[in-house]
Amino acid sequence: MQKQTVRQLARARARQARAKVVQEQAKRERRLTKWGEAVAVALAERDAVARDCEQRAGRALRALIEEEGMSTQEALVWCGGGTLTGREVYRLIRGVDDEDKGDAGGDGDKGEEQDGARGGEEQGVESPEVAPASTGPG
Repeated sequence: MQKQTVRQLARARARQARAKVVQEQAKRERRLTKWGEAVAVALAERDAVARDCEQRAGRALRALIEEEGMSTQEALVWCGGGTLTGREVYRLIRGVDDEDKGDAGGDGDKGEEQDGARGGEEQGVESPEVAPASTGPG
């Protein structure tokens, strides 16, 4: 009987050790999940901010070119020279056109914001308040 008792105690210790390992793995998995979600959220927020900024830049570029009658090259000079390329200007403007068409049936405030942004620099600063409505789920 003594051998049997020793074996039972050894099995019990092995089960306890396995339970501890499983518990530690579960804790680690929860930590990894938390950090992975934090990365995903931060990147989604970054992408939303980038979309918003590109929308504002595209609206302003479109106003320079279409409403003020500037050429792309003239608009580039007014935007600080080496900050943009002609290709980026066209991409930004096309992005705004696509967004506006998708939102045409919805929010009337967006058109008012665009008209306000054309009036001066101070009003253009307010556009982040309106822009999140134009950024859909990503």
